[in-house]
Amino acid sequence: MPIKIPSALPARATLEEENIFVMDEYRAEHQDIRPLRIAILNLMPTKIATETQLIRVLSNTSLQLELTLLGTASHKSTHTNPEHMAAFYKNFYDVKNEKFDGLIITGAPVEELPFEEVDYWNELCEIMEWSKTNVFSTFHICWAAQAAMYYHYGVPKHQMRSKMFGVFPHKVELPRHPLVRGFDEKFYAPHSRHTEVRREDIAKVRELKIVAYSDIAGPYIIADENNRRFYITGHSEYDADTLAREYFRDRDKGLDIALPYNYFPGGDPENKPVCTWRAHASLLYSNWLNHFVYQMTPFDIDSI
Repeated sequence: MPIKIPSALPARATLEEENIFVMDEYRAEHQDIRPLRIAILNLMPTKIATETQLIRVLSNTSLQLELTLLGTASHKSTHTNPEHMAAFYKNFYDVKNEKFDGLIITGAPVEELPFEEVDYWNELCEIMEWSKTNVFSTFHICWAAQAAMYYHYGVPKHQMRSKMFGVFPHKVELPRHPLVRGFDEKFYAPHSRHTEVRREDIAKVRELKIVAYSDIAGPYIIADENNRRFYITGHSEYDADTLAREYFRDRDKGLDIALPYNYFPGGDPENKPVCTWRAHASLLYSNWLNHFVYQMTPFDIDSI
């Protein structure tokens, strides 16, 4: 897929080395088509890594995308170079009068805080409310999925006794749902979180349905009844070594961290991890773009 990104974005060189088709602004502006406008609200501290991961999984269709990277106005990133943020990011208040075909809200390492104690919670609530009228389809990842189900439906999150950390098997519960079209009956996805949403709480909400589930990791893909909002409790976008970097980081800090489940070959952290979820990740995002953004969004974006 030709993805329109700034020419100097660090992700560009990485993706071009992988033969992923990215397009600079000049070339995109000289094509006579309307690209899908996709905003990414990046709440992860590892901004550049997350940008690269998401652009990679968005690249598996023939559609042209125009990406807008968003940060929060009420919280300044301390893990990313300020020059990078100034060059490539806008905040919500810069775009609140605009319309987008799709919005991705990433996870964030704040899941052990009550939602209301997150310093940008009020701004995030404003963004989620704005998405009802200014975004055709919204895709929430990990903590953002928990936050959005809490905001929209009052679904609580629950603290876990130990971190859900590793690569877990999942099964499709609604095989006719277009978001899982082409999925194997059993597939794998990474999780890295200290809190969870539970099946019994989701079942109380008539508007929500569980599309895919893990007997170990719990609900994984949840959709609303109108297929306008999706909640993904794991991290299918992760690179092969992302969990390893998290593990070694925490181990080197002296934290009590268990080995990621089903991740290092032979359970030995000296062995290089093997990515077992890449095909699933590409299919998940291409299904979202094809079935719930491209085929359903109005051609006139202002009519969203």
